[in-house]
Amino acid sequence: MTESAHALVVGATGIAGGALIDRLSDEGWAVTGLSRRPGAERPGVGWRSADLRSPDSLRAALGDLPVTHVFFTAWSRQDTEAENIAVNGGMVRDLLAALDDAPVRHVALMTGLKHYLGPFEAYGQGEMPDTPFHEDEPRLDVDNFYYAQEDELFAAARRQGFTWSVHRSHTVLGHAVGNAMNMGLTIAVAAAISRHTGRPLVFPGSETQWNGLTDVTDADLLASQMVWAATHPEGTDEAFNTANGDVFRWRWMWPLIAADLGVEAEGFDTAPRPFEQQMADAAPVWAEIVEQHGLVEPDVTRVASWWHTDADLGRDIEVMTDMSKSRLAGFTEHHRTRDSFTKLFERYRAARLIP
Repeated sequence: MTESAHALVVGATGIAGGALIDRLSDEGWAVTGLSRRPGAERPGVGWRSADLRSPDSLRAALGDLPVTHVFFTAWSRQDTEAENIAVNGGMVRDLLAALDDAPVRHVALMTGLKHYLGPFEAYGQGEMPDTPFHEDEPRLDVDNFYYAQEDELFAAARRQGFTWSVHRSHTVLGHAVGNAMNMGLTIAVAAAISRHTGRPLVFPGSETQWNGLTDVTDADLLASQMVWAATHPEGTDEAFNTANGDVFRWRWMWPLIAADLGVEAEGFDTAPRPFEQQMADAAPVWAEIVEQHGLVEPDVTRVASWWHTDADLGRDIEVMTDMSKSRLAGFTEHHRTRDSFTKLFERYRAARLIP
């Protein structure tokens, strides 16, 4: 496979894209990472820069690449779902159109559980399927940019003759900086600020999330499933949920995370206490922490996405997925979420992103 395969990773400097770059290069693929700015150099990986919202930029960047497998992990947050549909659906359409002369065999698209929950502006509202979510649930009767991305993928597959897979992840835990949806690093930064100011690490979310069952997605598992689907007939033209395979309650996990990060934990108490309110004055405190510990990123907005973690942990609904479909198809990798957090914090310390 790897001798004749050339992987294009779209959104290659993000959490999922970075994990794909690591896995594919470790397995000996020829890899091109596509992003606005080049990522770190490593053997076997080339970089191209393009504006995903510009068809001309995409054709100029990709026209000469012999791409056989596409791994699409990028998205651009917009103010309304109508704009999300236009922009994010358009990015999938224009990216695949730019590869219409390439020998593309398979395209793997990363989406998420908003497929079942609805978009941010109607999040968890209206009728949703029961948990755990199954891949055969019908689409919700609401506009959703994930549906638009899928439709562009399906249309291009019919037109260009490649196979496809869709990967619906929950909250992704992995290594990235400047990412808009980074719970792991956000919690670690909140813990550092809390410890520095002599406060406990206060759970920001709802009583439902504190007490209920949930799951998450390790970026390494997501990358593994996407590569598996792209290289096995069982993954052809299928959508798969993508989660670690275990479930947990935050009331159990939160004290363990706090202990890993050297701070006292405080749980839910009568009402949510969002990070955006707790950390309203975090910037100067973070600057002190960076200087004191010799960290590499002084801009707190590049290491903490308060809004996204608040949205995840503030949900007043249970959210978890069923992984039976991909397991029965042959993808059996399993990660323990407790270990995912521990390894992630160790990696961020080694990169001098947290103290």
